[in-house]
Amino acid sequence: MRKAPPEPDDRDDATLFRAAIGADAGQVRPLPPAAPPPAAPKPKPSAKMARQDEIAAREAFRHALISSLEAGDNLAYRRDDIAPQVLKKLARGEYAAQEELDLHGLPARSAEALLREFLRDCRAHGLGCVRIVHGKGRNSEERLPVLKNLVDRVLRQRADVLAFHSPPAAQGGSGAVLVLLEKR
Repeated sequence: MRKAPPEPDDRDDATLFRAAIGADAGQVRPLPPAAPPPAAPKPKPSAKMARQDEIAAREAFRHALISSLEAGDNLAYRRDDIAPQVLKKLARGEYAAQEELDLHGLPARSAEALLREFLRDCRAHGLGCVRIVHGKGRNSEERLPVLKNLVDRVLRQRADVLAFHSPPAAQGGSGAVLVLLEKR
């Protein structure tokens, strides 16, 4: 025997659902409203300007290497308040180096740290003239004297450096530099 099809109901789906679960009779109570989801964590602060400064410094260094000294070029610098004769005496090797630093074969980053520490120690001990051996850079990958350019850049930035010049060939020639330091 077949059942008769259900009679069509004119009620909407929501009303039918409430009737089926007993909501009309008060047997069902609504859930309390849910708490809002937690907010996404704030991003950690970043040193954006420091990062940009570091990138700019790297680019400036790369640019300095491109427009840099060649292996045979002499280093020469004097502050404006130093007489030109002092630079000539340095070039002739007339100042005796009281201490020496050899940077041959070191990576640029290590060489720079060692150079800065060396200059700080020399100044602390009251040394007036030092020799820094950087090599000519003929064996570097870029065929540029990386350490020579690094030494030139670091020495020019320091306020305690009065003058520097590559010494005569007998004292290292274009592979070294004599540096006059300000006494404390």
